Amino acid sequence: MSTQHYYQRNAQQFFESTVAVDMAEIRDRFTALLPAHGSVLDAGCGSGRDAKAFAEQGFQVEAFDASPELAELASQHSGLPVKVMRFQELDVSARYDGIWCCASLLHVSRAELPGVFRRLAQALKAGGVLYASFKYGQGEREDNGRVFTDMREGKIAGMFTDNEIAGLRVVQEWMSEDRRPDRNDRWVNVIIEKIG
Repeated sequence: MSTQHYYQRNAQQFFESTVAVDMAEIRDRFTALLPAHGSVLDAGCGSGRDAKAFAEQGFQVEAFDASPELAELASQHSGLPVKVMRFQELDVSARYDGIWCCASLLHVSRAELPGVFRRLAQALKAGGVLYASFKYGQGEREDNGRVFTDMREGKIAGMFTDNEIAGLRVVQEWMSEDRRPDRNDRWVNVIIEKIG
């Protein structure tokens, strides 16, 4: 629960450091694969920055975050209701054309990730797409009170075959630099498609 305590104590600071980060280029890669006015879930929405952008583009947006404090800030910023929920509680079927997990799945433990990916797959419509980003690295670590699961190239695709997660395949994978001016993290980005 240390990650949740971190966001409880630092919600305003985190909001302010991420709400203005320009994610348009990556969002555009994702939305190019969605139907016009499609349904999008911003899963682990943080500041609500991307949920707001998707809504402004005409998508039907739902959002959740595990932190009650961040969910409140995200709702105020985006003008959308934001549920307080963890990935492990997602329980819907074939509801979304796209699921956006920007820097959020990285707080799910490596052991729980396959089950979370199954829930996300269940929530996607056939042909739907999921975007996820992880800090570049290997294994799990704690940093300043938050737990991270880091990834290297190819590891997410391998997770699907290793854990027999049916119907998901990585269609794009690329590296990017952190877009915050005071950070030099590298990120692994993936777009995953639900087939069948």
